[in-house]
Amino acid sequence: MQRPYNFSAGPATMPAEVLAQAAAEMLDWPDAQGHRSGMGVMEMSHRGKEFLSIYEAAEADIRELLAVPAHFKILFMQGGGLAENAIVPMNLSRLRAPEGSKGSADFVVTGSWSEKSSKEAARYCETQVAASAKADGFTSIPAPSTWKLNEQASYVHVCTNETINGVEFHALPDLKALGSDAALVIDFSSHVASRTVDWSKVGLAFGGAQKNLGPAGLTMVVVREDLLGFAQSICPSAFDYKTVADNQSMYNTPPTYSIYMAGLVFQWLKRQGGIAAMEARNIAKAELLYSALDSSALFYNKVHKDCRSRMNVPFFLRDESRNQAFLDGAKAAGLLQLKGHKSVGGMRASIYNAMPIEGVQALVDYMRAFEKNQA
Repeated sequence: MQRPYNFSAGPATMPAEVLAQAAAEMLDWPDAQGHRSGMGVMEMSHRGKEFLSIYEAAEADIRELLAVPAHFKILFMQGGGLAENAIVPMNLSRLRAPEGSKGSADFVVTGSWSEKSSKEAARYCETQVAASAKADGFTSIPAPSTWKLNEQASYVHVCTNETINGVEFHALPDLKALGSDAALVIDFSSHVASRTVDWSKVGLAFGGAQKNLGPAGLTMVVVREDLLGFAQSICPSAFDYKTVADNQSMYNTPPTYSIYMAGLVFQWLKRQGGIAAMEARNIAKAELLYSALDSSALFYNKVHKDCRSRMNVPFFLRDESRNQAFLDGAKAAGLLQLKGHKSVGGMRASIYNAMPIEGVQALVDYMRAFEKNQA
């Protein structure tokens, strides 16, 4: 029986075979050689050999998948992307700051999440909005050549995929080419592992797992080693990146089950052919859905074509009185969680790695049938 297609923005759909494996291993986890532990992963000590093998495999697999260079640390933390909006400035704002100063950071505001990031960071350091797309309703990305960067800023923060507004950076900005020595910080929560990353341009990347990597509860941080050791005195020790790195993400009890589930997703990604293969699939899925929207007289997308997200596709009905009928019919057709974020309205289809192209085709078929019936 075909499961419904879940278009939730996060927590989001996961590969069915990953869920089946986790279910089979729930009461008695086996190691790679098939030896039974007599415990479920939720019951394991995070310092025991069983869980350490899970952790080490997950860290190695995601490093391989994302081609993370050796001089970057991969940290498994908690608190989601929202917590990182505070943890990042507490760790990085003093990178280039004079003694005794809290330091400063620049923000490129391209949607709801980068706007939240800017406001939260202002509690811990000086902040400046170097560029903003708010005036056009967050439907575009300001050209990097127009950014007004602060020469003293320790880092520049961008959300490389805005989950709510459906805007994506398809190429990372090159800060050095813009004359800045600041570190580039990227929030890649909603498109991590959907495409390759040019690590030569990145100082730190962070993302909640609940969209492309696994269940809620795990936050992944990838940080260049030379950025460690600058935490403000007010930074809690469990959120000090150097402390976390020095203790292999085990300074405090990590989100063990979420790490295990993410590890299963990493193995699944490798079986699919890795990130390059997933990127090709994601391009095909996005093209299928945007083509349907662009050819429709009823549905439309507001985002400029050069920065449309491959992961989160907001769309609207020209007659919004039909919204509920659309959602009711979609649910009956096995197409779930299509209501748009409350701050923007309309609809939103999140088509992460685990969403097969058959799910996108089913949505497109339903949209066309709905439009035809409304004519």
